[in-house]
Amino acid sequence: MSARRRRRKGAGRQAKLAARLKAPTSTSAYIDRQIPYYELLDENQVELIERNADIVLEEIGIEFRDFPTALDLLKNAGANVDGERVRFPRNMCREIIQGSAPSEYTQHARNPARNVIIGGDRTVLVPAYGSPFVRDLDKGRRYATIEDFENFVKLSYMSPNLHHSGGTVCEPVDIPVNKRHFDMVYSHIKYSDKPFMGSVTHPERAEDTINMAKLVFGEDFVEENTVITSLINANSPMTFDATMLGAATVYAKHNQATMISPFLLAGAMSPVTVAGTLTQILAEALAGITYVQLVRPGAPVIFGTFAAAVSMQSGAPTFGTPEPGLILNGAATLARRLGLPFRSGGGLCASKIPDAQAAYESANTLQASALAGVNFMLHTSGWLEGGLVMGYEKFIMDDDQAGMLATLLKGVDMSEAGQAMDALREVGPGSHFLGATHTQAHFEKAFYRSNIADNNSFEQWEEEGSKDAAQRANGIWKSMLNDYEAPPLDPAIDESLIDYMAQRKAEFPDQDY
Repeated sequence: MSARRRRRKGAGRQAKLAARLKAPTSTSAYIDRQIPYYELLDENQVELIERNADIVLEEIGIEFRDFPTALDLLKNAGANVDGERVRFPRNMCREIIQGSAPSEYTQHARNPARNVIIGGDRTVLVPAYGSPFVRDLDKGRRYATIEDFENFVKLSYMSPNLHHSGGTVCEPVDIPVNKRHFDMVYSHIKYSDKPFMGSVTHPERAEDTINMAKLVFGEDFVEENTVITSLINANSPMTFDATMLGAATVYAKHNQATMISPFLLAGAMSPVTVAGTLTQILAEALAGITYVQLVRPGAPVIFGTFAAAVSMQSGAPTFGTPEPGLILNGAATLARRLGLPFRSGGGLCASKIPDAQAAYESANTLQASALAGVNFMLHTSGWLEGGLVMGYEKFIMDDDQAGMLATLLKGVDMSEAGQAMDALREVGPGSHFLGATHTQAHFEKAFYRSNIADNNSFEQWEEEGSKDAAQRANGIWKSMLNDYEAPPLDPAIDESLIDYMAQRKAEFPDQDY
């Protein structure tokens, strides 16, 4: 084959790839699971963990620090309060939760076609969260800025595999801590029309998030519907602090969703065993969710967990190992038994760059999450270095894996076309299916088509630059940002958001806490 012809073929492939990447629409607003749950714990094992969690709640208790409102509510509901230590009578938490917490809820997006249903047999894929650093092949590792934040919002919007814009996709450190939440929430609203998460670093910042949402959706709509889902971490072991409790209170009062997530590094913040860690997760989640239901019965809530292991040699967190996979699988079962949506998982890894370690560790967690039945998969794409870094190339590589998960969860097509009997009759013994009528009719959508993987011959790969996966991903994210077009936003709403931010920022000085 001539070099010219090879170039034409390569250009054709690039054009097709660009066309697939340019459309900023998901194939669906969320994944509707069609395969069974993969459950590792049997009935006796689950009941044992539930009994042990009841013992923790009744005998050891959970601390609610520096937040008298929580202590008063819990005491009035029947809990035993001793200082800041709260002990729960047996079955108190389950009765309150199962009496009011919804098994699923709709989070509304400003584009109704992007509304997501969280819970049941659905899976919502969400980008990574909370990194103070970003990394790409061109500039290396550096502190994140608001430009980086906007870039990742745009990439999430354009992704056909992510259903949610996320929250703090990276920390824009070029803006003061006490004011950056305005810019982050505005970016989610301005540069995407997918659902988003709110600020939780201070109750006032949660209120600001609510107020900005009301400018977009209308005050009555926000009070009657859920438009924000936000992350509330337990300060494990067995503690909730005032910051998280304050934010959870604000969101619950306004009928907005919270995910109550014990944040555990097994061996440091929980026992070294899977069963012991599951016991602690359940106890912490039950306590936090109970409080949310006392603030406002029926407020949407997600049973969440973030579980990793600690290296017993170095003390550093590890990811993608078998034990956290077992933990998230067991926690998913516990959440379903409570009748609550479940959050966990994602493309977690400890690797510093998007290399083989990153790929293996991320794939292990992504697959385990999908099979276990995670409803809200935070950290699906972009995670590097134990969450310290949001990676541009890693984001694209994880996004490709997210598309594969969607295909896996759809299960087997058993329609008439899926059975392919006409193809079997047409081809018969000893021939091939490449030219069959059925193949020609279905080949374009028959198999998942990766945007990252190179399946060409060695010669073709060499002709196109001998690029590895990260190098190919580098070109893809740049192309996506170059082709980005913002979703429409009413100019009056945009102006009201800008005015609100300017007014609020002028009310207090800059602070980095």
